[in-house]
Amino acid sequence: MSPIPRRTLLKAAAVAGAAAQAGWAPGARNAAAAPRAEAADADPVTLDWLEDGGLGAAPGSTVGVPWPRGAHREDQTFGLTDADGTSVPVQSWPIAHWPDGSLKWTAHAVGSGSGQLTLTPGAPAAPPGRKVTVDRRGGTVDISTGVISARIRTSGATLVQSVRRGSTEIARDGRLVLLRQPEYEDGDRTTVRTERFDGTVSAVTVEQEGPVRAVVRIDGKHRKGRRDLLPFSVRLYFYAGADSFRMVHTVTYDGKQEPGSASGDFVRGLGVRFTVPLRDASYDRHIRLGGEGTGLLREAVKGITGLRRDPGTAVQAAQFAGEGLPDPATWDQRVTTRLQYIPEWGDYTLSQLSADGFTLRKRTRKGHGWIGAGGGRRASGFGYVGGAGGGLSFGLRDFWEKYPAQLDVRDAHTDAAEVTLWLWSPEAQPMDLRFYHDGLGQDTFPEQLEGLNITYEDYEPGFGTPYGIARTSELLFWANASTPAAETLAEQVRAVRVLPQLAAPPRQFLRAGVFGKGLYAEPDRSTPAKARIEDHLDFLFTYYKDQVEQRRWYGFWDYGDIMHTYDTVRHQWRYDVGGYAWDNSELSPDLWLWYAYLRSGRADIFRFAEAMTRHTGEVDVYHLGKWAGLGTRHGVQHYADSAKQQRIANTTYRRYYYFLTADERVGDLMHACVDSDETFLALDPLRKIRTEPYTPDRNALSIGFGTDWSGLVSAWLTEWERRGPKWEKARDRVLSTMETIAAQPNGFVQGSGLYDLDTGRFAVAGTPKVEVSHLSAVFGLNELCAELIDLVDMPDFPEAYYDYCRYFNASRTEQAARYGADFGNLILFQGHSRLDAYAAVRTGDEKLAQRAWRKFYDSDGYRESAPWRTERVSGPAALVAGAEATWVSTNDTALYGLAAIENLALLGDRMP
Repeated sequence: MSPIPRRTLLKAAAVAGAAAQAGWAPGARNAAAAPRAEAADADPVTLDWLEDGGLGAAPGSTVGVPWPRGAHREDQTFGLTDADGTSVPVQSWPIAHWPDGSLKWTAHAVGSGSGQLTLTPGAPAAPPGRKVTVDRRGGTVDISTGVISARIRTSGATLVQSVRRGSTEIARDGRLVLLRQPEYEDGDRTTVRTERFDGTVSAVTVEQEGPVRAVVRIDGKHRKGRRDLLPFSVRLYFYAGADSFRMVHTVTYDGKQEPGSASGDFVRGLGVRFTVPLRDASYDRHIRLGGEGTGLLREAVKGITGLRRDPGTAVQAAQFAGEGLPDPATWDQRVTTRLQYIPEWGDYTLSQLSADGFTLRKRTRKGHGWIGAGGGRRASGFGYVGGAGGGLSFGLRDFWEKYPAQLDVRDAHTDAAEVTLWLWSPEAQPMDLRFYHDGLGQDTFPEQLEGLNITYEDYEPGFGTPYGIARTSELLFWANASTPAAETLAEQVRAVRVLPQLAAPPRQFLRAGVFGKGLYAEPDRSTPAKARIEDHLDFLFTYYKDQVEQRRWYGFWDYGDIMHTYDTVRHQWRYDVGGYAWDNSELSPDLWLWYAYLRSGRADIFRFAEAMTRHTGEVDVYHLGKWAGLGTRHGVQHYADSAKQQRIANTTYRRYYYFLTADERVGDLMHACVDSDETFLALDPLRKIRTEPYTPDRNALSIGFGTDWSGLVSAWLTEWERRGPKWEKARDRVLSTMETIAAQPNGFVQGSGLYDLDTGRFAVAGTPKVEVSHLSAVFGLNELCAELIDLVDMPDFPEAYYDYCRYFNASRTEQAARYGADFGNLILFQGHSRLDAYAAVRTGDEKLAQRAWRKFYDSDGYRESAPWRTERVSGPAALVAGAEATWVSTNDTALYGLAAIENLALLGDRMP
């Protein structure tokens, strides 16, 4: 085994020196007050909002900005100004470094802004007029934005003890609630009891503490007696000067639901609850619940409009506006003397039990009948309860998209209302996560392989379990001094529906050379051939965006994913056929979407990719149990298939969203994958097709250089860049595996090697072999290798990878002449044309450049002769009227999208 080249070790050692010199540690993230450094590259960056309207009513926004290698040192300062040149308070910190220790990505938090902002390296950071402060004392953490304050408990069942605006308590007893139903109701079974579990805090961590942004993480489990269920992780975000805060809520399922059994841990309700003190008279207490768009139910607990007697036009108008009313003694006395006979409506419920309908009802109080109060298609997920003396606005993002959801207001006629935002509505059917069939007699590996050959589902008893999957939700809360005016409420609704996001422009990504230098470029329609490809890319994205709506790919566990393959006979995606249903990142649609965003800056693509990242990183991956760190192959349920693979938990699919937004939850997911090489001890991915006995050996694990290693090295590279807690180990894993793959007799064509978990190295085989799969490079290998080759000076590695690129799309004769054997029956040539393009540019091989376009245009996948349009479909052929493109499949879409984007960037000037 040859040692790692000295130049590589020296380069890696520079990282540790630079980081140590800067004094940076993962816990010391705030750089707003760091000493000024001389900027090596002081070009300012123009930041803009993804959607019009700027920050609006949202508490704040955080954006990631990349920088060219060597441009800025660790102690660089950054200033922010608006279009008028006025300084805007900003908090900056590093989220990634280049190997030489210079800044690669920085995060910037703002609590104000409505237009373009200019970020200038070397300029001082303007301090906020009202700073976020954090005070730890005893069993509490106190946060103040300068406008509102919150007290967070470090133990017990209350997460947020109180939320105040000035001296007025707006909300208290913020807590989590879980309703468990031990039996599932089928048909006309009698109703079973429901058990309530309360979220119990086990740890509180202040992750960031101002001056512009503070973040507090709260971890725990839902508990009833001695029973724990569904661990949670909640982050609270506070920004300077804000009257609101954001909550990111993650729950991990650790219950049991046995297939075919009606007993188990069926979640009946999952929510976040606050108590809201009410001090005003009931006619000055107001309820607001969001309907469609910015529509609102606007009522008082005791309404004085529409009565037989008129209190006065001005009084009625004031109540509808949410203003405090004058003394009733000034009203028409026919009303004043009869106020006690007007009902007080204390309870409201808005239920969104499908993506297509919500209902709203109210009652006076518990024990009395409900009255219908309206309904519609898609509610915004927003509500408010309070009065002239203050009140709480609240909202749940993706409310109807992640149905069944619900908003409850209870006891608004008393001195304390209770508000619950239900992430899973208790009025819906219980959360049924049981496996969807009885095994169909597939008890042995041969039978399971036969099943795979007919339904494409890789079934194995006990593997279709939801144990360990997770889901993240986002919520917003405002502490209002009084009932907000209609336009303010509308702004709050808009913030809930589309959380404002500040963004760097595509040219900054290109200038910095991040995510694979040269692999993408801004859209270019300068020639008819380029314009056609751009049209095709636009068509494919629009088609999938429309299919989400037409096919209703919504729901708590489903939203964010897309389907794998279409059934042309039924005019329906194969949602119920084995491995053809949910896509679960198969062949990297996540990558296609993120590269489409990086080159275009389009908000609609960002939001689509954001939803997919939230889904695939949480639902398709195990976070607890023996398969933690592995994901599940595509199937009818996101966890159904027995192929549990590291390639689905691939950090590659999360990196984009993390670096663009500095999202801490996605950061958790990536860090959790650093040790996922250990999962190869837990499960043999080749167990069903091995003919020889096999016992996993931690010092000789068979790991592929394609789908396996690309996922592993992505986690290691990201931990190294982020300087996470295990960054030195991760760096060593990156370098040692690169070096020992390159040292194989046939490099990447060797296919796999024996990996030592203790040393992080592959054993160098004594005998060459040819083991090439069409899947090896389609889970991010090309994109990762492009990054690694630019980052690490190790000449043998790029040569090994260029050879793989040269010969995958080569003829069998050429393959055999180079390696002594051809690669067998391969497919996915169009997707692999981007490997030709990459190697052509890196090596200057003109024949490879020509082959790249030839394989792109004339092999498999989508051709220019494809229809590139949809056809109308309606009843009785289809459930709902809409469009279909029977020639589209998600595998081909992902690969065409990536090949088109990368080929245009690399070889756009050499198109045939």
